[in-house]
Amino acid sequence: MALRDTPDRSERRPRGRPRAFSEKTEQNTIKSLDRALVVLTRLAQIESASLSELAQALNESPATLYRVLTTFSLHGIVEHDEATQNWRIGANAFLIGSVFLRRTSLVDRSRPILRALMERTGETANLGVKNDDAVLFLSQVETHAPIRAFFAPGTLSPLHASGIGKVLLAHARPELLDRFLSADLERFTPHTIWEHDALRADLEAIRARGYSVDDQERNMGMRCIAAPIRNAHGEVIAGLSVSGPTTRVLTEEVAALADAVIEAADAVSASIGAPATPRPG
Repeated sequence: MALRDTPDRSERRPRGRPRAFSEKTEQNTIKSLDRALVVLTRLAQIESASLSELAQALNESPATLYRVLTTFSLHGIVEHDEATQNWRIGANAFLIGSVFLRRTSLVDRSRPILRALMERTGETANLGVKNDDAVLFLSQVETHAPIRAFFAPGTLSPLHASGIGKVLLAHARPELLDRFLSADLERFTPHTIWEHDALRADLEAIRARGYSVDDQERNMGMRCIAAPIRNAHGEVIAGLSVSGPTTRVLTEEVAALADAVIEAADAVSASIGAPATPRPG
């Protein structure tokens, strides 16, 4: 019996949508999902809000919003702070968004510069951004040395006890810094700068010299040096750092390492269109 020729399904062009679906966008959306994503987007813009504040901002029922937020929280997309009763974007949102971040300018362009910095200094190089009151690490190139700092992408670290965090705080808008300093700060080690006046003085010194130092302020035996990354408008949007054990990152070598970190941060800034800025001092 002769067999009829059939098209090779493996050669068919893959489709982005079912054949029978209409091209009209409004007919193909799920309204409840669309509304939930509006809630998520607005929360990201506000950064942190209570249920009533978010309901007012969106002109939505608190009961409806609570169901949306609770659903997102089950997947780690949002988080609820029991102490403040505020909702904010969760770390799992980054894990999903990191698929996009891998092809965005900042992460892509910084990667070879981070690698070159690690090779030059012999220490782990890091890239991070502000996420509420924490640093969110986006990328890292680890040193080859057996003892090393490790911050996996998606790791959060306190702003006031982090090299990158203090760089971001040093260049934060005054009202954001005042809000951050309106709360008590945790003391992680005897070296943590947790008193408000002392931290303000440290941030002023960071702005003046162009880099920050986390000298065992989060973890004993670890030292970190960080510098700011600027966007095309000259705004500080991220930080770049090297970190390692105090047995290798010696106090007398901090200034030389800082030069390397600043040069790398400036190179990342230039690669994303930042105007040249004069070096402090």
